Amino acid sequence: MRKRKPKKRIVAPDPRYGDTLVTQFVNNMMLQGKKAVAFEVFYAAMDIVAEKSGENPYEVWKKAINNVMPQVEVRSRRIGGATFQIPTEIRPARKMSIGMKWMIKFARQRSGKGMANRLSAEVLAAAKGEGAAVKRKEDTHKMAESNRAFAHFRV
Repeated sequence: MRKRKPKKRIVAPDPRYGDTLVTQFVNNMMLQGKKAVAFEVFYAAMDIVAEKSGENPYEVWKKAINNVMPQVEVRSRRIGGATFQIPTEIRPARKMSIGMKWMIKFARQRSGKGMANRLSAEVLAAAKGEGAAVKRKEDTHKMAESNRAFAHFRV
């Protein structure tokens, strides 16, 4: 175990929306340290979202993130030679992080031309409660629900 807890790093807010969550999302999306490229892709995706939905793209993105965030997850735990999947609550920072990572992962797996188009499609789908990222959340919740009998093993 660690002797002390590491300090939380302060993330600067993004230039357009002034939100640290947007910067965190872009940091997760970034490849090979190219943050400027990641910001361009994100803002292009937000422009496409605004064009297609006719709503505030930032609000649509926030709604999409909330629809993708899981509330519970299953963790493996060995008890008496058997491994049990134990459902556990997720702390808020991890919920957000998992939701962002799933959204980016499934946007990358989508078919389409350019990451901005794929990301905008995933954001719009997630905001409506559809899409692969929302399906992953539902699958995670189903798994936790089916293993609810082992919840008393929680630490």
